[in-house]
Amino acid sequence: MPASVNSAIAGLTPYQPGKPLEELARELGIDDAVKLASNENPRGPGPGVRRALEGGFAELSRYPDGSGHRLKNALSAHLEVAPERITLGNGSNDVLELAARVALSPGCRGICDEHAFVVYPLAITAAGGVLTRIPARQHGHDLDAFADAIDATTRVVFIANPNNPTGTWVDEPALVRFLDAVPPSVWVVLDEAYAEYVTKPGYPDGVRLTERYDNLMVTRTFSKVHGLASLRVGYGVSSTEFADLLNRLRQPFNVNSLALAAAEAALADADYVIESRRLNEEGMAEIEAGLAALGLGWIPSVGNFVTVDVGREAGGIYDALLHRGVIVRPVANYGLPNHLRVTVGLPDENRRFLDALAEVM
Repeated sequence: MPASVNSAIAGLTPYQPGKPLEELARELGIDDAVKLASNENPRGPGPGVRRALEGGFAELSRYPDGSGHRLKNALSAHLEVAPERITLGNGSNDVLELAARVALSPGCRGICDEHAFVVYPLAITAAGGVLTRIPARQHGHDLDAFADAIDATTRVVFIANPNNPTGTWVDEPALVRFLDAVPPSVWVVLDEAYAEYVTKPGYPDGVRLTERYDNLMVTRTFSKVHGLASLRVGYGVSSTEFADLLNRLRQPFNVNSLALAAAEAALADADYVIESRRLNEEGMAEIEAGLAALGLGWIPSVGNFVTVDVGREAGGIYDALLHRGVIVRPVANYGLPNHLRVTVGLPDENRRFLDALAEVM
């Protein structure tokens, strides 16, 4: 008789990452593919990050600074928050999972959107929580419905701003109205992984809002605009009390020494972020114009990706694009079976995607 397992965990669907370039090369013999599946910054790391990585090689036999002292201090100065309010993670996913484990007791409820980033339901379920999904409104968060769903058993609410995979966003008045309605006993986790790409007026600064709401935590990452996806480093900003609880659960040395050094260097390179944002805006406009020329619809996005409605079940389109060396992301597991999510790439990558899509369609 097999050993017993947690039935809730056994019922989970594992996270499915975007297909790696190496895998496509093995399967189809395509060595010049472009990957537009994982919302990565296509530019590669900046020069300061490269120097920081080279300088860190000599210390690879040593454990990293478990407190992340230098990076916390750099973030503290950059964000104008006390370092005691910062929690470092092995990517922001790590911090999201810590938040669910701190907030939830078995049988308590966690809330997220129907099109939410898959880590939220995974984290809620793994912590023994009861998952409640709220139907989207125009593919975005319906915060009024979120507020109505909160009951005496609710302990945590996950909100992504912008949302992945839809690219939709919540403005400051709507977010503040929601936060005012949330009981102090309920934690609100605001995931701002793509915040640095947003240029819309009215987009809220979640970090500033943590000064007004003790039950709010904001997570951000170095994986997106800063171009450090492979190094896995993110962080959360919360009250000192919540950060203390998170750090009690946090694994020792959860952020490696190269990631700590690279993140500190990336934070100092404001020009890299500005240029990445500029390229993203130009690339987004190019992709949207190409989709319009093909007669296709899409969900308006403020991130570094756009989710395209291909007008039918998208699996066949995804496979056909793969055979043309273009890797995008099917999002049927997010409740969007007719859509493909496409990362904004470099100009030649965007053109290759649009040319391949035109052939397929």
